[in-house]
Amino acid sequence: MVWGCSRSAWASQSASVVGVVAWGEAVSDMPELSHRARIRRSVADNPAMITVHGIPNCDTVKKARAWLQAQGLDHHFHDFRKQGVPDALDLWLADIGWDALLNRKGTTWRGLDDATRAGVTDEASAAALMRAQPSVIKRPVVRWSDGSVTVGFAPADWAGRG
Repeated sequence: MVWGCSRSAWASQSASVVGVVAWGEAVSDMPELSHRARIRRSVADNPAMITVHGIPNCDTVKKARAWLQAQGLDHHFHDFRKQGVPDALDLWLADIGWDALLNRKGTTWRGLDDATRAGVTDEASAAALMRAQPSVIKRPVVRWSDGSVTVGFAPADWAGRG
């Protein structure tokens, strides 16, 4: 049973993805679930909250958070530098794709040596780099209250979400 969920679409999606679990049941108590299902289960703990992932001094993240606040949309901020890259990175890579999630225009990417940049050729190598250098992840990554995930800030695309 999914508790505290005001959106039936999210509740049915969560139940179909991760199975029926009791509130407070530890993910480690569910060894039969795949790694991806355990991540989805942990994300389902607070389905009504918008989570903005990024770095606080990033201009795009600042604009995105200001826009959410101006729209009256409560959100939680996950700081890559202080809190690390979440386990949900695996889901983002599967849903969005490593190429779309990798920021090749930023100063962190440009500061990498040629061998490191050339070594990013697939999802596994991109994930390893993103975990080691969180600043190479395009920002912000937003998990919306309906469970969908977007990358970057686009006010026109964000209108009507929440």
